[in-house]
Amino acid sequence: MWKSAAAARNAFCALLIVLSASGSAQNEPSVNTAPRLALVIGNGKYSNVPLKNAPNDAKAMAEQLTRMGFSVTMKVDATRAEMIETIRAFGSNLQKQKGIGLFYFAGHGAQLAWRNYLIPVDAAITDISQVNAQAVDMETLLQSMTRANNPMNLVVVDACRDNPFGASVPIPQKGLSQVDAPAGTLLAYATAPGNTAADGFGANGLYTENMLKEMQAPNVKIEDVFKRVRLNVRLQSKGQQIPWESTSLEQDFYFIPPKALQSASLTETEPQFQAELALWESIQSAKEPAPLEDYLRRFPSGKFSELAQFRLDRVLAQKGEKPVLVADASSNADNPYTKGTVRINTAYSVGDSYTYRRIDLATQAEQRKYTLTVTEATDDMLVYNKGAQVRDPMGNVFKNDRYGEYSGAEGGAAQFYVAEYSVGKKWTARYRVKGKDESWTTEYEFRVVGKEKITIPAGEFDAFKVEGKGATSTGAILRFTYWIAPDRVRRPLAIEFVSRGSRSGKLFANERDELVSFRQLREMK
Repeated sequence: MWKSAAAARNAFCALLIVLSASGSAQNEPSVNTAPRLALVIGNGKYSNVPLKNAPNDAKAMAEQLTRMGFSVTMKVDATRAEMIETIRAFGSNLQKQKGIGLFYFAGHGAQLAWRNYLIPVDAAITDISQVNAQAVDMETLLQSMTRANNPMNLVVVDACRDNPFGASVPIPQKGLSQVDAPAGTLLAYATAPGNTAADGFGANGLYTENMLKEMQAPNVKIEDVFKRVRLNVRLQSKGQQIPWESTSLEQDFYFIPPKALQSASLTETEPQFQAELALWESIQSAKEPAPLEDYLRRFPSGKFSELAQFRLDRVLAQKGEKPVLVADASSNADNPYTKGTVRINTAYSVGDSYTYRRIDLATQAEQRKYTLTVTEATDDMLVYNKGAQVRDPMGNVFKNDRYGEYSGAEGGAAQFYVAEYSVGKKWTARYRVKGKDESWTTEYEFRVVGKEKITIPAGEFDAFKVEGKGATSTGAILRFTYWIAPDRVRRPLAIEFVSRGSRSGKLFANERDELVSFRQLREMK
């Protein structure tokens, strides 16, 4: 439990990081060799609710970025006019130098009508409706930077308090608003949108303190920096604060890049995968958090990281941790800047059934129909049709009665399906399949590419679309696409699977499974 005066005084700390890239990755120079420019602002001298840590956070971040090769401009206790002018000049400088841009703000922040605002020190806000006129709209900042047409931008907003205007000015929604990352962008919040977070007990905020630490790890991709920060903050806050990200990055950015950046084949990476697989097999049934935490620190974007995170969530919940939910998830239809975040519902019951039809994508001819009925359900396993198919609660296959259908993996389920869906989320899956005469390795990269309406025999749904692009060690190119509406149906609505030879182009599979009807004994909540 929080027990310090600082925690009570500084209950909210929302850190938003935006990485945005213009153009395609193929046409850009490496973001890790481009010039690095940063603008850092720390506001603490507010008349109503002054902040002690904001200038400290800004100074620490400026020093860190300087050591990492950024040319840094810093301002402390900036007025609205100074912030707007400084942001404009920063955007102009980015346009001239075509460098990587990083903007960092520590101070008060607020949301109004789903938009996020940075609060200058001269703001005299006595009513929430004055925010638009007296604060700096985040959109102004993003437009200034994206107009520079530079390779990539980072925007860090550490707005760290529950109510930035004091008790006399009620606010309709705490925290910052959820926003989906534009193309080539990573956004990271210190806690889930609409939630509060801790400012920490030392000179820096809890999230910023961990970010400053993890930024120093060499050879770590930007997404992995934030995943490690998320794990650390969650554990240090005892589950009261869980950072959140939205991403659409196409290039890998490193604060401290490796000496050589190159891709490796499935064969070249097999030893590393075997080591990761062995560790995962030894902890996948863990009933204590420590082994799962260790795995996630070592492999934050690993081939089993989504499975490990799901397991850790359950273990911590059993130990009393209360879930932190994205506030906008239940009302994203009202928010024009996001498609929302939806967590799966795993409350399956024996007797739940799902009927699908399989069609040929080329001819649209129906090939067959089949029904999957839950005949056994535990916390860790779902058994369909008395053992013909076995999956984990997220939907990943342990056993399938059709040889070679999308899985059949050694060492447990491969992570095709995840616990939480939002536009831009991405992950990888890798597994080995044993056939009658040979075995092979398959690897996929998955991404939630959007949300769209889909009409199938079971009805019309507003669904997340997930694209998986993969390859096998035997030379096949794979595409696995699925549509899922976790708030309405526990299983996928439709799945498309295409497999062809990488050299011959020969088509091995070209099919689509669609949900025809379903029965769920427990309501979706």
